Amino acid sequence: MKKGLKKALIILGSVVVVVGGFIAVCNIIPPKKVIEVNNFIRKEGSTKPMLAAHRGGSLANPENTLKAYKAAVNEFKIDIVESDIWMTKDEHLVYSHDGTIDRMSDVALFDNKTDKHNISDYTLDELENFNFGYGFQDKDGNYPYRDLVTVDQQNRKQVLKDNDLQILEVDKLFEQFYESNPDLMFIVEIKNGGEQGFKAATALDNLLTNRFPNYKDKVVVGTFEDEISKDLKENHPTILRGASTGEATKFVVTQMFGVNIFDDGDFVCLQIPTERSILHLDRKTFVRRAHRRNMAVQYWTINDAETMKELNELGCDCIMTDDPELFNETFK
Repeated sequence: MKKGLKKALIILGSVVVVVGGFIAVCNIIPPKKVIEVNNFIRKEGSTKPMLAAHRGGSLANPENTLKAYKAAVNEFKIDIVESDIWMTKDEHLVYSHDGTIDRMSDVALFDNKTDKHNISDYTLDELENFNFGYGFQDKDGNYPYRDLVTVDQQNRKQVLKDNDLQILEVDKLFEQFYESNPDLMFIVEIKNGGEQGFKAATALDNLLTNRFPNYKDKVVVGTFEDEISKDLKENHPTILRGASTGEATKFVVTQMFGVNIFDDGDFVCLQIPTERSILHLDRKTFVRRAHRRNMAVQYWTINDAETMKELNELGCDCIMTDDPELFNETFK
């Protein structure tokens, strides 16, 4: 072997040893826990993940309505409520996946000039006039609540309230279960960005602190808006946070390369799909490394039994599903 080639191989070998040793050290050093007690991590010895009803279980009942959440808690015995919140024109926090009410309500019967009716353009009182069961289609293809009320029905609001199909305020949901289900947990996503998002974060923090303090460590708040995530971290430090898109990406990358000590994320939950682009997030090592930092791993939105079983084998903490009935059948 030529002397030059031999020297190059020695140098290369030394680099490999150093890098390998560095990565080994990174994985040996115990990472700092983000929180001492994380209620969102499945209990040791549990044979199944926690069950989170996505939008209250949108395949079983009209999504984000009190009707759906009551069924999810009382009938399907869920562990976690998953929801999205928006701020109304008069600054009430309400549940809705979309920023518009066209997909789920009968607003078009009142105004069909546009198919984009924004929550932010209506007061709470105005929104309570719409039937949020109107757009729900059951598993048989029926629309069971479409004819519940007519447009000009005088007691329309009362009928919708009695059937739990009005738009739902955030505090009303907490109120519904605060005494009867003190261990119920919540995944909340703030959908507003900008100033309205900041106001939503403040309103939610005040609500938990002043009216529902026992839920404070059972509510994790996430957002796809980095500015809102930053605001939560800086101005609402007692609120438990889910990872923002940027934080989740950084965590995944540091775990992939085995340099997890360089991840300084302080979120308590990773709410992620099973796969995103080339990053495969459904791996045991990924879950294990999150648990080393006392972070919960929650997968969305899983509506087939096979994937539910696979994720359970990984040791994930929570499965979010539109079909809580399927989850219960899968893990009998």
